[in-house]
Amino acid sequence: MAVPYGEFTKKNNEIIETKKYAYFLPEELNITGEINPEIRYRGIYKTILYNSSLSINEFFTQPVFTDLNIKESDIYWDEAFIMVGVSDMRGIQNPVMINWNNNGKYVNPGILSDEVIPSGFHLGVEVQGPDTYRFEFDLDINGSETLNFTTLGKQTLVSLQSGWKNPGFEGAFLPDERVIDENGFEAKWKILNLNRNYPQKWTGAKYKIEESAFGVRLILSVDQYQKTMRSIKYAIMFIALTFMVFFFFEILNKYRIHPIQYLLIGLALCVFYILLLSLSEHIGFNLAYLIGSISIITMITVYSISILKKVGRSLILSGVLSWLACWITSSFRRLATG
Repeated sequence: MAVPYGEFTKKNNEIIETKKYAYFLPEELNITGEINPEIRYRGIYKTILYNSSLSINEFFTQPVFTDLNIKESDIYWDEAFIMVGVSDMRGIQNPVMINWNNNGKYVNPGILSDEVIPSGFHLGVEVQGPDTYRFEFDLDINGSETLNFTTLGKQTLVSLQSGWKNPGFEGAFLPDERVIDENGFEAKWKILNLNRNYPQKWTGAKYKIEESAFGVRLILSVDQYQKTMRSIKYAIMFIALTFMVFFFFEILNKYRIHPIQYLLIGLALCVFYILLLSLSEHIGFNLAYLIGSISIITMITVYSISILKKVGRSLILSGVLSWLACWITSSFRRLATG
């Protein structure tokens, strides 16, 4: 809630009045909502969008200015308004009606003072009446990937549920209760004003409320890019062990392998990762990994026959490379399961 007041200064024997704002936070803020996600595609890429139905209710107490050193006569009570911050107004799907003490009114777009909230909507309210004011509204909003809230209540209670199976909780606060299973997730937060670094009321742009934001991120399950990146982390080991096999053949059989031949084998192993990435974008990681492994192992095996002059040694090398490929595959299964 924002209540404007006049601040008077004297300049050149003239009294100048400047309108400023005092801000008051609700005593209790309750948010319940459901997130309905949807995967959208653009070419070979995909992202998560969602629609969220939120029910928000809170209550304010009568604003008190005595401890803010503001005179009663300087307050513009008839210009008081409440404001709700929304980071991207394009996501709002339906008109918003706020029920202020059982009196419903449609909100106005924009924020009259951006000292605390940069964007959102507002509604002028009457605050010279009862000691408490009930404030309720529903919000139907679209977004992508994340849904965050700010702890504006003296006590903030948030309850979210969704059918999405891979949530990531982030921000300043983690949920006190959460359940994640094959049907989706449910999470609940309870946050006190003592958990944040700003008071229930102040004047001007003294505090940054976004620092106490928290919420949930809808995470895509492990995709081909994450698997490809994980496979690249094994590249040095893969290449080193392959060179080590050739080196042992060279030592034990007293057969000299030219450095250029080592280089060509190393380049072939690097081609595997390029092939893996390019194919996985079109046919999926598992099939791309199989095709890439067979292609490169076969190529190196055939080339090693011409180097080592014996099929048996080349088959040993092929077995080592196949074992490495299968061992790395098992790590992908561990990544996908957790």
